[in-house]
Amino acid sequence: MTLPPVLKTPLLLLGQQLAANPLGCLDNIYKRYGDIITIMSGSTPIVYVCNPLGIKQYLTNTKEITIFGHPSGDPTITVGHIGEKGILHTNGLVHKHRRPLLMKAYHGERMKASGKRICEVTEKIISQQASGKTFIAHEMLSQITLQVAIEVVIGLREGQRYEKIKHLYRSCIKHEKSPLFDLTTKLPFTQLDLGGLSPWGYHKYLLKEIFQFLYNEVQERRKQADFSRTDMLSDLIFACDETGKPLSDEEVRDLLFFPILGSKDGATHSLTWLLYWVHHLRDVRERLLEELDSLGENPDPMSIVALPYLNAVCNEVLRIYPSPMFTVARIVESPVEIMGYELIPGTQLFTNIYSTHQREDVYPEPKQFKPERFLEKKFSAYEFIPFGGGARSCIAGSFSIFQMKLVLATILSSYKLALVNKQPEPQGYYDGQCYAKSGVKMVMHGQRKH
Repeated sequence: MTLPPVLKTPLLLLGQQLAANPLGCLDNIYKRYGDIITIMSGSTPIVYVCNPLGIKQYLTNTKEITIFGHPSGDPTITVGHIGEKGILHTNGLVHKHRRPLLMKAYHGERMKASGKRICEVTEKIISQQASGKTFIAHEMLSQITLQVAIEVVIGLREGQRYEKIKHLYRSCIKHEKSPLFDLTTKLPFTQLDLGGLSPWGYHKYLLKEIFQFLYNEVQERRKQADFSRTDMLSDLIFACDETGKPLSDEEVRDLLFFPILGSKDGATHSLTWLLYWVHHLRDVRERLLEELDSLGENPDPMSIVALPYLNAVCNEVLRIYPSPMFTVARIVESPVEIMGYELIPGTQLFTNIYSTHQREDVYPEPKQFKPERFLEKKFSAYEFIPFGGGARSCIAGSFSIFQMKLVLATILSSYKLALVNKQPEPQGYYDGQCYAKSGVKMVMHGQRKH
């Protein structure tokens, strides 16, 4: 076997480097090793590719290379995180069947119907920021994306049950990002279940509460049997599996868990970077405002999402700081050649999305924020891959950029915000995602006069 160049940095040190300076770490690896590298995990080769031709080569090969679901033995991605029958644990025909069921909520007329609601939620939450007061953009945007995700997935807008599931998800997300819980994922011997007295035990408690809530919702909605509802939960309780049988309550529960988490987390990071760049670069902001103002008062959401420069700005944010930074894994089933290297069965393959988006031969001056590049050129699905590629691309990818456009347009059209810190925003790295370390501190300067 001829492996691609093997990274010599020990795994523990690599993890520390990624945590301290994620983009700098990946830039240095690319500079030293090039388009394809190998990281050894014990005896298992893990290969990362950031060459568009190489990515196309392995993503379109479904004979020797197959989808690789998250292994339940990985302590950082337990069955409890996403459900035993959640979409990230399914493979083959089951995954092929379930994926369209989940995607229905994020496309077509459903997505159009969500447009007005996204604008309403954004307006309600941004209007609560006091004039002259500093706030953390990530926290404010997190409220918006979580509320939208809960509405799209479960169909809850207000009331006691809505407040409860919102509180549980926010508590779980906050806890997973705490230093103590992060330590338990790195040191298995600290994974002690002492209930609320231990980080691991409290996390298990929160997950149990979320899954119990979702299970109760599934059972209650089955009793109602309301065919007029248009949320993901309704789609799933009336759906059948590949054998023609209705999905079990347990499976519906598991399938619901990750779309709320996934729709909220990555979307919040991307929106935070979006607000940062638009307020960091005055020329970009002024051009966007000119384009938005051309639509007049109270524009239709579908007119907003069709704006070309707004689309280019959102794409540039997803290019320069993609979330996630890597695709899910594929696995080599039989000997195969990729980019001139021979890979043996068991080799894991990932697309390095960030380094692909940083290629100077595809994106000249890649460190510069230049939305114009998306107006001047159409990039292939192997050059611009913010939501992954193939059968494991993000189910909510198109909805995510739809939401980004409407949230930004609503805020920018009606309110004057400014960054508190003028220096570049530092990046953090968690769970394969690049986020703004400070959360982006901003100040509200009141409503914008047209």
